[in-house]
Amino acid sequence: MRLGLMLGYAAGKLELPIELVREADRLGVYAVWTAEAYGSDAVTPLTWLGALTERIKLGTAIMQMPGRTPANAAMTAMTLNQLSGGRFLMGLGMSGPQVVEGWHGVSYAQPLARTREYVEIVRAIFRREAPLTHEGRHYQIPYRGDDATGLGKPLKSTLVATPDIPVYLAAIGPKNVELAAEIADGWLPIFFAPERYNDVFKAHVDAGLARAGKTLDSFDIAPTVSVVINDNLDICYNMLRPMLALYIGGMGARGKNFYYDLAARYGFEAAATEIQNLYLSGDKGAAMARVPAELIDAVALVGPRERVRERLTIWRDSPATTLNLTVFDVETLRTMVELAAEIA
Repeated sequence: MRLGLMLGYAAGKLELPIELVREADRLGVYAVWTAEAYGSDAVTPLTWLGALTERIKLGTAIMQMPGRTPANAAMTAMTLNQLSGGRFLMGLGMSGPQVVEGWHGVSYAQPLARTREYVEIVRAIFRREAPLTHEGRHYQIPYRGDDATGLGKPLKSTLVATPDIPVYLAAIGPKNVELAAEIADGWLPIFFAPERYNDVFKAHVDAGLARAGKTLDSFDIAPTVSVVINDNLDICYNMLRPMLALYIGGMGARGKNFYYDLAARYGFEAAATEIQNLYLSGDKGAAMARVPAELIDAVALVGPRERVRERLTIWRDSPATTLNLTVFDVETLRTMVELAAEIA
């Protein structure tokens, strides 16, 4: 189990934790990941950090597919991969209907089919075996719609590419997880509970791998895990409750919230319903207070150093292969690198 560093996306003023990332690079952390929602993009901060580091891989977690054509995403990946000396990891995801339709202004319909076509096109561009053509339900290249000029022609990237730039997919729902295992090199789960892998995720991962003729050894399961090390366990829980309440209660609409659904599959449906009702009614403080400590322990690493060390063994013994840490200071990062070495 190797360690990564998850930075997420910015809210308000963008301030990159440059010293944290440089320390991660020095310590041999595998990758640093950036994200995007509807503010800062994932690529620009990653490019900035790539220029300030030497070895650490540079991952997007995620680039929103609805915000970019497949060709544009592939161009970005090839460019950053070349500039960084082959360090780029291409994390892709559909986001959710609120962002896709409310921010990007495009349809969210049939996300699985769209994702499959998108990845097919990106990989074809990376290979550069022939000028690009694609005839799909969601993408036609060259474009041949009723409003087409008729002047489009198949093109091949002028930039020499690395065919095997790793492609990761963010996925939560069962069918999406299965698709990730089938067509991607890695999976970027959020709120991953290692002790629930066998009953919540395993069948879907196995089905996707089997369809592609792959094994788990060739598939990077790279969950994000928040880490708070403090002797006061209540402080740790309270630091993470706002984030979980936001996702379970406010990310998506009632009946269409992937994070609520995941909490329910983990066995916290009653708590998730209460959190969502409170959050959507405007009582965010009460929603935060209702986030169960047991749920936090299931998806995060919190508490005194020795408690975190003990619970880290659960992640080590799970199928997770890259643990992308969300930490708030350099000292916590150093401690996690030490603990990972101790239990290896």
